[in-house]
Amino acid sequence: MEAPRQQDEEEDQDRKASIDDDSDALEPVHNHHGWKAMPYVIGNETFEKLGTIGTLSNMLVYLTTVYDMQSSVHAATLLNVFSGTSNLATVADAFVSDTYLGRYTTLAAATISSFVGMVILTLTAALHSLHPPTCNAKAGEQCQGPSGGQLAVLMASFFFLVIGAGGIRPCNLAFGADQFDPRTAAGRRGIASFFNCYYFTFTVAMMLSATVIIYLQSDVNWALGLAVPAALMGLSCAVFFMGTRIYVRICPEGSPFTSFAQVLVAAFCKRRLLLSDMTSSMFDPPCWINPALVL
Repeated sequence: MEAPRQQDEEEDQDRKASIDDDSDALEPVHNHHGWKAMPYVIGNETFEKLGTIGTLSNMLVYLTTVYDMQSSVHAATLLNVFSGTSNLATVADAFVSDTYLGRYTTLAAATISSFVGMVILTLTAALHSLHPPTCNAKAGEQCQGPSGGQLAVLMASFFFLVIGAGGIRPCNLAFGADQFDPRTAAGRRGIASFFNCYYFTFTVAMMLSATVIIYLQSDVNWALGLAVPAALMGLSCAVFFMGTRIYVRICPEGSPFTSFAQVLVAAFCKRRLLLSDMTSSMFDPPCWINPALVL
């Protein structure tokens, strides 16, 4: 407890010095709270991983037992599409976050979306009307597959989970690093310590989710096994919004493609200009070339 407190004090002193030195800087000055914001950031990540990792890894069993998808190939294909879409969504959400919304807004919307998806998925197991009737295929009973409406509800839960995963994965780690001032020595040490804490809690959450949650789902009851992750996602939302007042919110920097397009347009418009003899002026920052070294 003393180390984070001492680090906060050092960060405050370094931040005051950096503000004095950079009084003429154009960038806005943020009040970095450092470790004061970490319980909310790391708590959000921990509860989110506790609620989703075990559930998604056990989803094939859910589709072939509760949803009576007799063809495991179809169930695996559905999960592969879901997993691939989640990975592609991280690229799209990262672009939207950096260009338009910012990390805080993206994380807030993604966390709520994941919670809604987990609630809908829990309802598919808890309500008999949202999944096929129970049957015993080993006893020779004819199992009825899911109806179109039941599949639509399942796809709706997957949709919200994809939106949530796409926003949380690329933004959570960077958002935590934003809470420290990288211009100060204490801030840089805080970022390094935050990465260690982040991956430690991530590993612990992954272990618990892959054991306890899967046990509840497979050996106790699917409704309970999905309700617990949904409750953890709700707790993740609450923890995240509890720290809203102390978060540092970095404004979006605009589309990275804009500057790339500007370079292309400028190069095209100036294609007929004659090169200057002062080649050193073309460097940014300018450099000096010793004429004696030029052959």
